[in-house]
Amino acid sequence: MCQYCVDESTIKVTNYEVMGKLPDPFLFDDGTRVKTKADWEKRREEMFKTAVELQYGTLPPEPEFLEVEPLYISNVESYRIHTGTREKPVVFTMYVKGADRENKRPVVVDGDLCFDYPFDKKYTSIFKDNGITICLFNRCELAHDTDGRGIGYGQLYETYPEYTFGALGAWAWGYSRCVDALEKLGFVDMSCVTFTGHSRGGKTAALAGVLDKRAAIVNPNETCAGSCACYRVHMSAIRENGEEARSETLSDLLRNFRFWMGPDMGKYADNEAELPFDAHFIKAMIAPRVLFVSEAASDIWGNPIGSWQTTMAAKEVYRFLGVEDNLLWYYRKGVHSHHHRDLEMLVNVIRHVKYGEELNGCYSKTPFAQPELIFDWKAPEE
Repeated sequence: MCQYCVDESTIKVTNYEVMGKLPDPFLFDDGTRVKTKADWEKRREEMFKTAVELQYGTLPPEPEFLEVEPLYISNVESYRIHTGTREKPVVFTMYVKGADRENKRPVVVDGDLCFDYPFDKKYTSIFKDNGITICLFNRCELAHDTDGRGIGYGQLYETYPEYTFGALGAWAWGYSRCVDALEKLGFVDMSCVTFTGHSRGGKTAALAGVLDKRAAIVNPNETCAGSCACYRVHMSAIRENGEEARSETLSDLLRNFRFWMGPDMGKYADNEAELPFDAHFIKAMIAPRVLFVSEAASDIWGNPIGSWQTTMAAKEVYRFLGVEDNLLWYYRKGVHSHHHRDLEMLVNVIRHVKYGEELNGCYSKTPFAQPELIFDWKAPEE
């Protein structure tokens, strides 16, 4: 067994509370139910109002223009992206490593250049050594991530003041602009674009994956509340090191990082059962493309049981669309980080999708005994 693989005894659950069943993603707002794949596309559009706009605010639009200015072309390439509106342009820098202009490679887009791990040579080498280009940008150039300042600080708010997006919506917009730039530059395989990010960056990658269908693979890593976990599940558990911890709640998220979210989420704090959506809606809206949810067993703040519950719920949508194998998930031993093992697993997924290479045996194992599912609906039989 791999040293990072988990089993049902990896963590010990000490408290597990469910604040209501997960809502049915196949149920239209008028009470009728999805019957066909064409119906699902209509339902997906309807879900946008709740799962996206209620959660993250109204999002910035497509830009009026986009220009790419080369700054440095060597083993690390850098480009200044000019975009937004002509009246109030947005400018930020994109970095590319491992490009091959003769043989276009799959590309991973990651907005976490504000963190320290992308500067680790091992991080980029894991991709480059496996024939994958890595594209990095600092999402905080678009919207600030400074505790205590609140919503509205950063370039994108100045360009689009009439929208209600929080920082997550601003950051997700940056992923699409990098894809626009890569498309213009023309040296990567645009059929195999992957979005990834860690923690708040993982929330961003998931939202960007919902918004931009050019992402063939979406990999949110250890997102905690506000994306891949589950608002309706609260849990506590003893980590591998013997310490007890609890999961993040919506109230925690809003108290600490209100400016990440849309303005209307506050009414659901301590009232999660009334939410018209949960994280399985975001996961399902990525279908039929590949979704790879990566979690850590001892990241209790990240709500490992809640993430599993919403992944199982989203799997019903993937099954309905006939692409059940496009939903992948795994837990590794350890705590909250974008660990090199997470990156190796992502490389495995990318090479599986692109080249048909075999998946390893570490997927679909939980670090806890699986509880009863918190939904009783199933995918319609078309």
